[in-house]
Amino acid sequence: MKNIKMNQGQQGFTLIELMIVVAIIGILAAIAIPQYQTYVASSQVGRVMGEVGALRTATEDCLLKGLSESDCNFGWSNSNVLAGAEDLQGSGGSGTAGLTATFADSSVSLTATFGGNASVDIDGDNLQWVRTTGGEWFCETTVDTAYTPAGCNQTDSLTDAANDLDAVPDYSSN
Repeated sequence: MKNIKMNQGQQGFTLIELMIVVAIIGILAAIAIPQYQTYVASSQVGRVMGEVGALRTATEDCLLKGLSESDCNFGWSNSNVLAGAEDLQGSGGSGTAGLTATFADSSVSLTATFGGNASVDIDGDNLQWVRTTGGEWFCETTVDTAYTPAGCNQTDSLTDAANDLDAVPDYSSN
């Protein structure tokens, strides 16, 4: 039998090579984690915008039937990114709900308050769908502009629909 000699060159990685790999992974994680957190917050705001926006049809139906917000069946189911939103509460509802409906003649506001499992970046902020007396709907939110979805305007204070809003506010200065 013939003995086969193996090349005794490099067998494995050196310590410096392993340290470089760990450093690269650390740099990538430092960039990726904040980006992911921004993505999560943005997707939660977009999700609530869609969920609350879906209630506009039921709201229009209630207005046509002359129902108050407390008599209206919105068909709302709980959202885990809103603060304590088990049932939709009208303006006369008790307790703090994550979603509140306010009817003022033909002006309406559907206001959602972020809480529960919402990202800490948006916790406590609001998103609101408002119906003007002319029947136009618009969305506005107090979340940071980094998380504001297209079709929703960022604002420091929400519109009070109880003032019989006649037109969509001008957000061009924001």
